[in-house]
Amino acid sequence: MTSSLLIEICGLILIAIGLIGSVLPLLPGLPLIFGGAFLWAWGDNFQRVGWPTLIALAVLLVIGFVLDLVLTPAISRRAGVSWRAIGGAIVGGLLGGIFLSVIPLIGTLFGALLGAILGMWFIEYRIRGDENAATAAVRAYISGVAVTTVLNLLLAVAMIGLFLWQAWLT
Repeated sequence: MTSSLLIEICGLILIAIGLIGSVLPLLPGLPLIFGGAFLWAWGDNFQRVGWPTLIALAVLLVIGFVLDLVLTPAISRRAGVSWRAIGGAIVGGLLGGIFLSVIPLIGTLFGALLGAILGMWFIEYRIRGDENAATAAVRAYISGVAVTTVLNLLLAVAMIGLFLWQAWLT
């Protein structure tokens, strides 16, 4: 097995993991796809996948970052979720992921999700003193995360489609 073939295989593995990561919150899906495409292109000496394609993939990656940073908080804020509650979700997600990390992967993912929901609910309840308002805030946050996840998955599919088109169909 040549070194370039090994590099290309590693790139394809990163792309596959990136596709999974586009829906799992703890894996950086789009950066892994970009990294895998870059690695594959490097292994191929940038013959089939060149810089124009890599720049287009980088643009899609930046769009994904912007969506992650802007869309979920915007949807949550529009529904009346406080910034403190969003901070509570972040802290709760980190703590939940840490505490349940004794169960490999699934525990970390479940702990992060549960911790984020509980952290947000707790902070909103402390601010408003109303269980229904806290629950509505959590629903809005989950809706924002769902929309962002779907858009990230679409971006991941677009990135992989562009890569495959350049790698094997041109």
